[in-house]
Amino acid sequence: VQLQASGGGLVQAGGSLRLSCAASARTYSSYLGAHGLGWFRQAPGKEREFVTFITWGGGITKYVDDVKGRFTISRDSARNSIDLQMNNLKPEDTVVYYCVAGQWSIQWDPPLRATFWGQGTQVTVSS
Repeated sequence: VQLQASGGGLVQAGGSLRLSCAASARTYSSYLGAHGLGWFRQAPGKEREFVTFITWGGGITKYVDDVKGRFTISRDSARNSIDLQMNNLKPEDTVVYYCVAGQWSIQWDPPLRATFWGQGTQVTVSS
């Protein structure tokens, strides 16, 4: 499974960024149909933590509380990709974001078990 993330950068507080994650075509046909994709984040000196995920087939989504209402995850089956629209960014959103794929269950916490990881993309929000 190959995941390619893009879209990070520097933005002022209150601004917006859009992250994208492209899955390889082979991945889509053999794997994604029964699994989910999402984003984890990692701040310096901290462990990676769940941010959001979406099921490839049914469009079920879930978000960590501190991004609800500000971040939106979506999928684009034509591009075999997911996007993360991040609005009203705050300095505490300054972390490295990782695109991930794996099994999911809405009853799990977090709901996505990240098995495959893309490279991280840095988001920096200035105050």
